Amino acid sequence: MMVRIPVLTALACWEARPNDMASSHSSSPVPRPSSGGRDGIYHKERDPSPPRCRHIRSLPDVCPKEPTGEGQGLCNGPSVVAEHDRWTVYSSKVNLPAALNDPRLAKRESDFFTKTWGLDFTETEVMPSFCLPNITKEHFGPYLQEMTQRERIHERCKTICPNKDDVDAVSSITTNHDKSRAELEQVPKIFMKPDFALEDPATFNMVLPWSHFNNAGGKSSRDVASSKLLQEKLSHYLDVVEVSIARQISLRSEAFFHAMSSQHELQDQLQETQHAVAVLRGRTAAMDRVMCQGPLQALRTALTRNNCVKLHNKLKLMAAVHQTQPTVQLLLSTSEFVGALELIATTKEVLQQELQGIHSFRHLGSQLCELEKLIDKMMVEDFSMYAHSDLNRSLRDEPQVLEKERLESLVFGLLRQRKLDFLDIYSDEMIIAAKAVVSQCVADSIVQIEEIDVEVVVKLADQMRLMTFPQWFELLKNVFESFVFFLQRIKATMNVIRNVVLEILDSNQKTCLLDDSCSEPSGQEVSQVPSLLQGEAELAYLTHEGLFISDALNEAQQQQQQEQKQQRVVPAAQDQSSAAGFRSQQGRVETASSDPGATEMSASREQSFVPGENMMPTDFELNLVINNLQELMYTASDISHDRCVKVLTARAKDGSLERLTSAEFVCLSQAVEGFVRDTEEVCGRRSVSLRGTLQSQANRFVHRFHEERKTKLSLLLDNERWKQAEVPAEFQDLVNSIANGRISLPERKIPGPDDRKPTEFLLVNGQKYAVVGTVLLLIRIFLEYCQCVSDIPSISTDMLTRLADLLKHFNSRSCQLVLGAGALQIVGLKTITTRNLALASRCLQLVVHYIPIIRAHFETKLQPKQFSVLRHFDHITKDYNDHIAEISAKLVAIMDSLFEKVLSKYEVKAPMPSACFRNICKQMAKMHEAIYELLPEEQTQMLFLRINASFKMHLKRQLARLGVINDGGPQHGLVVVDVAFYTENVQGLKSLERLDLNMVEVWEHKR
Repeated sequence: MMVRIPVLTALACWEARPNDMASSHSSSPVPRPSSGGRDGIYHKERDPSPPRCRHIRSLPDVCPKEPTGEGQGLCNGPSVVAEHDRWTVYSSKVNLPAALNDPRLAKRESDFFTKTWGLDFTETEVMPSFCLPNITKEHFGPYLQEMTQRERIHERCKTICPNKDDVDAVSSITTNHDKSRAELEQVPKIFMKPDFALEDPATFNMVLPWSHFNNAGGKSSRDVASSKLLQEKLSHYLDVVEVSIARQISLRSEAFFHAMSSQHELQDQLQETQHAVAVLRGRTAAMDRVMCQGPLQALRTALTRNNCVKLHNKLKLMAAVHQTQPTVQLLLSTSEFVGALELIATTKEVLQQELQGIHSFRHLGSQLCELEKLIDKMMVEDFSMYAHSDLNRSLRDEPQVLEKERLESLVFGLLRQRKLDFLDIYSDEMIIAAKAVVSQCVADSIVQIEEIDVEVVVKLADQMRLMTFPQWFELLKNVFESFVFFLQRIKATMNVIRNVVLEILDSNQKTCLLDDSCSEPSGQEVSQVPSLLQGEAELAYLTHEGLFISDALNEAQQQQQQEQKQQRVVPAAQDQSSAAGFRSQQGRVETASSDPGATEMSASREQSFVPGENMMPTDFELNLVINNLQELMYTASDISHDRCVKVLTARAKDGSLERLTSAEFVCLSQAVEGFVRDTEEVCGRRSVSLRGTLQSQANRFVHRFHEERKTKLSLLLDNERWKQAEVPAEFQDLVNSIANGRISLPERKIPGPDDRKPTEFLLVNGQKYAVVGTVLLLIRIFLEYCQCVSDIPSISTDMLTRLADLLKHFNSRSCQLVLGAGALQIVGLKTITTRNLALASRCLQLVVHYIPIIRAHFETKLQPKQFSVLRHFDHITKDYNDHIAEISAKLVAIMDSLFEKVLSKYEVKAPMPSACFRNICKQMAKMHEAIYELLPEEQTQMLFLRINASFKMHLKRQLARLGVINDGGPQHGLVVVDVAFYTENVQGLKSLERLDLNMVEVWEHKR
């Protein structure tokens, strides 16, 4: 740009600021030429056209606003196409370098562009030119390598041989500069200050010291001289400055006049450029009129049509949203809770995304929230009513699940709303229904019993206690059966709920897999994005309602990505809705078809979002619900057992269960065990409350059972005369069944004419046992114990200790009666004979024979950790064997006392055999006769060997006292005869023929 400035003023500026020439172009408004002739100022040639009055116009915006979607948006700003006013250099206000390098500003403006064109101006990336190569530093490598050596030589030559003209010029300039500086130093410093102003009184007084002048009167000769001197001094200062200025002008005159002469050429070039620009503008305007205005109008019309379509869709969507509440009411009237919740969720999502800010819908969101809370309460109440009706209907009605579709719909709706505590409602109803089951069973049983007056006996417990055991037992079995049906119904309902939860879990897993597979776009989709940007770049530029083209391209790309995402989400939504259990979809479709608003709503929902996608519980919460379902089954089993416990305790309150017979209690135990097994099979866990109650009753039963049999055994022993009893055939059969491995009581047979006769001995594994009647009954008693253990395994340990106590009681009491001779006073026996002793020993041996069998039977009924109680049988066996040994010792002691008494009077004299030996042989024969049929042959021989050893000891002692030795003398001969007589008599007894008496031991060995 050209700026016209007076020459002298310019020269003065050069002297003052020689380095700010470029910045001075923008410091003042453009001066206009004066009317006088040429006064040294260059005047630009004016156009011959008449002058027009025009205002100074600002520079047009170098980046005009992009067109908007409105019709006249393209014509608001200044156009680079249409020719409005001819632009000249006078239209320019300021040039760009001067604006950026304004010396008057203390700091360069850093926000010059952003404050004018927005924050996005500096952040916009400039697209690189496709026509220009990318020039890097490597392209200049060969040139730099070539010129480096030359530059070094040139610098070396300049250092060695400087230019003469340069040296002269430098020296001249230096001399003139030093001379000028010396002259300028004569001027006071105050004139050189930048803030020099004569308006300042202090400055004025320093320049014009009026204190030197006389102020009293007229001018004196001294004052006149001072004023002349001051005037001359100031004139000298002016001359020095003018000379310095002239010197500076002379030094730079050549460059100044060269610049002034170049202005003519610059004016010509500007005129040519202006003419070319005018031609270009005309051609561009023609192209705009012929080729652009029509297509732009078409694009504006298409944009308007798109806006109208969007508005129409918005209105249809608003109409559909407006019909939400009536549609929800219609769905709720048919108990379609899931459809109503889905519609509410869809409407809320549409309000938040597509209809946000609509004034007419400002209260609809809160209304929908309140309606959703109301639906939650309705679902909870409906589920409570369903649970009540399902659990309180007849237990034998079919099907087991009442209104399966309704249950599935309720469960899905509750899970969708995250009402995970709905199982607590079912649990509460289950407790109430369990009480009703017992009450109904008791009422049904009371109706069939005429002896019980319901009006007099009101309480259920009193009614049950008035029943006989068969009636009560039948009632108990009915209660057990009813509770089994009750638990089966609950299990069927829980299975339906579990299937719904599992379907939702499976749907969640499929959705996650689908999302993972679609998370990364395919190569084809990626390749479509650049084509989209290239194909719609022009349309985006012309129809975008923003500031920059990049925003339009970004919005187009985002729209394409949203469409691709929506295409991926729609199949997932379909799978979610189908697998999660929209059970009432058909009914909702029919309802929506009759309501156009609902149809538009569903169409909008398919395009906007997936209903319920984020509303379902997480996998962890669903797994927790499944665990709660199993816990609910356990709770149902416990509740059923608790109600049965109350039935048992109500009956046992007066002690009636303790008075049951063993058969009745076994039936009760079997019924309870069967019910426990059935409930465990249904619910998957064994409850302990009913078994614990039965165990406590069993303990009382065992105590009474044991006391009765112990008392009975004591009475039998007290009345036992210890004589051999006949063995009835039923006891022999009982023993035979034990030998065959059947540890149980056989069924009683009705006596008939062909019954077998009793036998003298009891055959056990081929051995004969002579027993008393008490032992036969004892065998039956401990079989009753074994039978109870088989029927009631839970009382095994208690029954074992009681049986051990019974066996100990038999052992101790029989010892008191036989060995202790208690039978003499109790029964009235005259004496305890050897036959009584042998019979008692044989009875004890029979019991010892059955102790291992009893132990093995109990071992099969005990747990491994309970095997320690089996040691009681080892202690009992030891006690019995000790008792048997004491009886044997008692038999030997009887004969020992006899031998001592008889042999103490023995004398060696004729006749032989002596009377003493005849008496001994007679007593030995009686002993053999008493025990021979009772004891086995081996025990008889062992007993007589011990008796013979006692006889030899006493005989040897008597012979030593008499001094008889085996010297072959007459006394020795007489003793040999007696001993031979004794040997012959003893070996003549049955089973003693081969008994080695070894009578030589009666003689002392010679030393």
